[in-house]
Amino acid sequence: MNFEQARFNMVEQQIRTWEVFDHEVLDLLMSVRREEFVPAAWRNLAFADVEIPIGCGQVMLRPVIEAKVLQALKVCKTDSVLEIGAGSGYFAALLAARAEWVRSVDIEPELARLAADNLERYGVQNVGVKEADGAEGLPCRAPYDVIVYSGAISAVPASVLPQLKVGGRLFAFVGDAPVMTARRITCVAEGRYRTEDLFETVVPVLRNAPPVDSFRF
Repeated sequence: MNFEQARFNMVEQQIRTWEVFDHEVLDLLMSVRREEFVPAAWRNLAFADVEIPIGCGQVMLRPVIEAKVLQALKVCKTDSVLEIGAGSGYFAALLAARAEWVRSVDIEPELARLAADNLERYGVQNVGVKEADGAEGLPCRAPYDVIVYSGAISAVPASVLPQLKVGGRLFAFVGDAPVMTARRITCVAEGRYRTEDLFETVVPVLRNAPPVDSFRF
């Protein structure tokens, strides 16, 4: 399989057609080798418009969803990032290419090991992977410039918002199937937040996500 041609086709035929026009995001998707984070059995589908199973009932999200999240977050080189749901480590690698450092947590020991191994093998040095229940954030390393949930939650926990710096952005897939909302929350001032619903989709639910004590707008 010609991975470079497949990568180019992914960007031009999938990503751009879903209104991802940020050149830095497009360049990032061309430079970070997605196939290196895909389980061997699924490697030929690394650039297909499908979710790829990685074990423990979780998946690598479709490339276009990953791209739209990156575009929404506008990560920059001075940012500290918390990723909740480490998965295969691929999205952490994308975040790390834009951020100062990334802390990625996963409640599943198998996935935490998978992400850590893939990131180490790929040579990513500014990501730390931790086995932990991050559904309500990771206060010990707060505050963050960016918090991103890689799986769906019923509601944004109220305890997570104070972990954002002023100007910080949180991204989450909120709601229940068959329709979930991709939501960006920005801390506009101490204790004040702006919410924007960006698009609708369906992704696997984050294990142990708390359904109560949600943040109200």
